[in-house]
Amino acid sequence: MNRKRDVVLRLLRGEATEDLSRQLGVPLYKLEHWRQKAEAALDGALKEREMDAATGELATAMQRIGELSMENELLRSRIERAGPLVRRRSR
Repeated sequence: MNRKRDVVLRLLRGEATEDLSRQLGVPLYKLEHWRQKAEAALDGALKEREMDAATGELATAMQRIGELSMENELLRSRIERAGPLVRRRSR
């Protein structure tokens, strides 16, 4: 597993596939397959992080909406009943 990772890292750094194939005795198609799988996994990991950030922002926004809704309900209930926020007529 470490060997594959090291080889893929070398490919991603720009080493020639043909040279690595000869040097390591690994067929070209295998090296290309390893590189493609690594790129796909990298893309997936980056998308996942973007989704995690968006999910976190959404959760924060939903929490804030909940807090504001509760605050509105409390204020409405105070307004509806005679209390310190309601003006009373003096007699």
